[in-house]
Amino acid sequence: MSIIEAIIFGIVQGITEFLPISSTAHIIITQMVFNYQFPGLSFEIFLHLASVLAVVIYFRRDLIEVIVGFFQYFTNKSKENRTQFFFAIYIVVATGITGVLGMLLEDSIGESLKTPAVIAVSLTITGIFLIIIERIVRYGNRKEDEMTFIDSMIVGLGQTLAVFPGISRSGATLITALFIGLNRETAVRYSFLLAIPVILGSTVLAIGDFTQGSLVADIGIVPLIIAFIVTFIFSWIGIVWLIGFLKKSKLIYFAIYCFVAAIFVYFYLSPDTIMEV
Repeated sequence: MSIIEAIIFGIVQGITEFLPISSTAHIIITQMVFNYQFPGLSFEIFLHLASVLAVVIYFRRDLIEVIVGFFQYFTNKSKENRTQFFFAIYIVVATGITGVLGMLLEDSIGESLKTPAVIAVSLTITGIFLIIIERIVRYGNRKEDEMTFIDSMIVGLGQTLAVFPGISRSGATLITALFIGLNRETAVRYSFLLAIPVILGSTVLAIGDFTQGSLVADIGIVPLIIAFIVTFIFSWIGIVWLIGFLKKSKLIYFAIYCFVAAIFVYFYLSPDTIMEV
């Protein structure tokens, strides 16, 4: 992999991982544009680790707050500790639902979904729901202390839809969280913190891709380092950008982008090439 390719893949992965526009679809498109095929899943997993590192560092105070509150609740049943305790439980519940259903769907229909038609439809659906949540459904006002197990189950089911290429994981969780009435701050926090166990879990499940081949030999040590750094930087930018957009209620722009991307994928990408990627 050349340095330029490493930088481009890092930018694409970083900026699209947390925006509601599907990083999977964009990685597939980028591979096709450069006629480059990743050697297995190890490189993608490697880049995902850079993205999750950005989330961990950016939301470090929130993470510490949740973890400390979770363990303190066993000895101190204060309202704040109770809120953080159950918030941690809700993260586990949603992650568990996504993990189990995601593996079942991926094993049965995963590869068959990587077609221009499916990706285009998925991007279109994402765009439609972004418009619905932006223009039709009013933002809720429920905070963390008002969340329920049902909320976490619904968000977990929504997050599972990301198994379809073109459905954004962050977009699915964010849209679902807003749809069930959580306020923007809680929905964003929940969505981003959910990314940590989901990405780390997928990394553990795909650890075989690291051991079956040499990532360094396939990609090169310098491109790997550069891709990781670039992914981290642009993941951070994506996080800040999305939070800023949500404060201004600008999800409509992401919807328009999804529609444009869907048209491009459907009319300009070859089905045979996508299936090879």
